[in-house]
Amino acid sequence: MPDELVYGQNPDHVRPDWEDYFLKVMDTVAERANCDRGRAAAVIVKDKRILATGYVGAPAGLPTCDEVGHLIKVAYDERGGQKKHCVRTTHAEANAIAQAARHGTAIDGATIYIRMTPCLDCTKLLINAGVRRVVCRRRYHADHDSVKFLTDADVELVVLIDETETYDQMS
Repeated sequence: MPDELVYGQNPDHVRPDWEDYFLKVMDTVAERANCDRGRAAAVIVKDKRILATGYVGAPAGLPTCDEVGHLIKVAYDERGGQKKHCVRTTHAEANAIAQAARHGTAIDGATIYIRMTPCLDCTKLLINAGVRRVVCRRRYHADHDSVKFLTDADVELVVLIDETETYDQMS
């Protein structure tokens, strides 16, 4: 007679480690993003507890990219190259920091899980908010200064896949 399975027991189930778990939560939060150029999200964690989440989106109460289209601005780099940026939205990292601030949640010493290395503006916010660890899946195409700032501020950066993230209308 075969061994009986205990109710609810699933021998094929593989429990995710904490990093995978928080990255999966990040993917779910990203479904709320309202700009199709980069449906990114952020999850801020400390002591294995989620403190705040954020996603790419327009400020509360304002029209979103999904509703009215992008508000694209062209930026030029020091070599004369140009990149197009949608300025209608706030990045996921900044929205997560804003959510924590709005609810009085300290994030000093926390880890943030994000889709790609942060832009320079978000990097500066993360440093000033006291985030000590940044975990991302891939690299942002313009992350050189961000990586340097994080290194100089002694913030640990973990890039899981050393490839540049691509998304619609990057240039």
